[in-house]
Amino acid sequence: MSADVVLYCFDTMADWEYAYVTTVLGFQTRDGDGRFRLRTASIEGREVRTLGGLRLLPDAALGEVAPERVGALVLPGGNTWGEGHGEVLDLARTLLDREVPVAAICGATQALARAGLLEHHAHIVDADDDFPDYPGSSARSHGVVAHDGPLITAVGEAPLEFSRALFLVLGLEDERGIDEWYASFKDVPDARAARHG
Repeated sequence: MSADVVLYCFDTMADWEYAYVTTVLGFQTRDGDGRFRLRTASIEGREVRTLGGLRLLPDAALGEVAPERVGALVLPGGNTWGEGHGEVLDLARTLLDREVPVAAICGATQALARAGLLEHHAHIVDADDDFPDYPGSSARSHGVVAHDGPLITAVGEAPLEFSRALFLVLGLEDERGIDEWYASFKDVPDARAARHG
């Protein structure tokens, strides 16, 4: 049975921060890789409007997501993480307790910090240095992406690095294959030159 990679959907979710994840997982599924199934979920299954203005109708209500079927939870950034989102933060807590990957980027990292979910892992909080203290703030890193156990965190400017970390955790391909995929986007002039000899 395939595991669900759940993309949490909400108004103002930042389109570019999850695009590599959804595209690659979509290709994997269409190519017959049955290990993972991409699912989108929102509060009560409501339609959302992304930061780019796209209307997105999720597959399911968040309450319909069975934690035991989740292979990873993806939390994109957006402009509404300052308050609310309690239901998905509860799900994130459950998954982290079970060592199931939770991948958060940009504003979602701040929500995890405020909820006390970063306490036991090295992590990134995408915020100014004067972000208020929170449980686990001593383990805060200052790179663009951090991966520690089941937790992946990244700044909003690093969707490629964020996606690479998640693909490695999921084992979508061997590390060399994932690194080649990453390089094809990260080093575009070099990759094109190599293709054209």
